[in-house]
This record gives sequence, structure tokens and C-alpha cells, in this order.
Amino acid sequence: MLYIITALKSEAQAFVERYKLTKSKLKDFVLFSNEDMFLLVSGMGVLNARIATQALINQYDITDDDVYLNVGICGASKVHEIASLLEIGSIVYEEICYNFKSDLKEITCVDEAISENRYEIVDMESYGFYDAVIHNPAIKNFHILKVVSDHFEPKRVTKDGTKQLIFNVLSSIEKTILL
Repeated sequence: MLYIITALKSEAQAFVERYKLTKSKLKDFVLFSNEDMFLLVSGMGVLNARIATQALINQYDITDDDVYLNVGICGASKVHEIASLLEIGSIVYEEICYNFKSDLKEITCVDEAISENRYEIVDMESYGFYDAVIHNPAIKNFHILKVVSDHFEPKRVTKDGTKQLIFNVLSSIEKTILL
């Protein structure tokens, strides 16, 4: 089973349309699902991502074949092109680095939108997702994938633009997580 956490409904929409997911609820969260995947929209922020991820973990039995995925948009320096798919292997949160796949990109997780180029890659949810999955030893396979939406210009990001960015990388996401 594939378990996906997105912060925004616009990030989820590409999956909903491609995989014909149906809408329901899990606790206070919007849940989309089919026979192969569950996608939960967490809302923005570390705490929301942590609570939503834990809700998925608590709701369903975990098997060795399960994949947990945090996918969404991120801001990045101009080193990374808009629409680039980045696989994250370490997270810096509150000045502590959590390294879980050393050969991949590092992201800085922050508590509010960033409008200045202080980091290479930044988002607001990755650490919450990571914190929930890493504390469950039954979860053997998880990924954090981010799509560059802007170069520290969060006001330029739109719902339609976000959906299109995710839709454009769905095939690459599938290859990365071996769907």
C-alpha cells in the first residue's frame, strides 16, 4: 500500500485525478483513496504533517511492502530549476540535521514561508512527516519528494500551478518509489 501525505489539496489533486481516488475523512483530515493508496491532506506546517502522518500510521496495519511518501512543493535557490523533482535525504529543522539517506538532497524545514534566499531548499512539512515515520520501526520504506515551485517567491505560487507541477512529475515519482 502507498500512504501519501501532502500539505495542500492542490498538491493532492494530481494524484486524485490520475489514480481516480475517492474522497472521505480520517479524523479531521481529508482522505483520498483507492485499493492501492491512501492520500491524506495535512494542512501546512510541521505539526499538521506530524499529526496527519501519525493518523495514517495509527489507522492502518503496516506491512513490509508499504511505502510512506511525503510529496509537495518547495522553495529553492536558483541552482534548482522550477519544476525540478528533488528527493530529500536529510532535513535541517531547528538547527539540527536529520540524515536518513546521505546521497540525496538536504532540505531546511521552516515554520513560515520564506521570501529570501537563505537556504538551498526549503519547505514547511518535511520534518513533521519524518518525525512520525522514523519513530515507527515497522515502517521500512519512506520517501520525501519535493517539486521546486519558486525561487523564494511564495506569493507567485498558485493552486493551479501547484497541481500542474505535481502532475508533471507523477511518472518520475512512480519510478522513484517503484510503483
